[in-house]
Amino acid sequence: MSTPDSKHFAIAIDGPAASGKSTVARLLAQRLGLVMVNSGAMYRAVTWKALGEHLDPHDSAAVANLLRRIRIECGHDGIGSTITIDGVDPGDALRSEKVNANVSAISAIPEVRDALIGIQRGYTQHSNVVMEGRDIGSVVFPDTPYKIYIDAAEEIRAARRKAAGEVDSIASRDAADSSRQTAPLVVAPGATRLDTSNLTIDGAVDAAIEILRHQGLKA
Repeated sequence: MSTPDSKHFAIAIDGPAASGKSTVARLLAQRLGLVMVNSGAMYRAVTWKALGEHLDPHDSAAVANLLRRIRIECGHDGIGSTITIDGVDPGDALRSEKVNANVSAISAIPEVRDALIGIQRGYTQHSNVVMEGRDIGSVVFPDTPYKIYIDAAEEIRAARRKAAGEVDSIASRDAADSSRQTAPLVVAPGATRLDTSNLTIDGAVDAAIEILRHQGLKA
C-alpha cells in the first residue's frame, strides 16, 4: 500500500509553509494512534549541518559530498519522529532564521532528496505513520490511498508565520518549493484538498479524519 514491500501504511499530508499541516499531522497521529513523521525536519537537519560547516546551500556538489561524510539517524519515540546527525540532535536550531532562509535551497538538491526519501519510506517497514511534507503523496508514497493536501490563504499563512516568530517570506518560500525541478510542491494525484483558513485546529483534524474515512481508512 505504501511501498511494494512495506508491512504498514502511510497517511500522506502535504502542503505549503504555515498551512497547518504539521499541527494537523501531529494531532491526527495522536487521535489514530499512529507515529507522526515530520519529513521537513530531515531537510532542516541537513541544512543545519551544511550551514554549520559553512557550506553554500546552493553548492549542490558540496552538499552532496557532505551527505557522504555524515551519519543521519532517524527513528521515533513511539509518538513522533526523531533525527540526529553524527549523533547530535539539532533541537530548536531546526527553526532558526538561517535554517528557514536556506532549507528550500537544500531541499531542491536531488542527492539530498534521494537520500532522505529512502529513510522516509523505511518508516513503513516498522510502523503505520502520518507523514507530512511537500512531496509525500506525490513522490515518497505515491501509491498510498490516504492523501490530504492542506492549504490556507497566503495572508493567513503569513500571519501564522509571524505569530510563530518566523520572518521568512511565505511568497518566496512558495515559489521556491513549487518551482524546483526535483519533487516540487504539488497536489498529488488522488489527494483531497483541505483549506484550514477558517478552521480551528480541532476542526481541521476532524475534517482530516472525515476525508480519510472517505478514502477508505477505518478510523
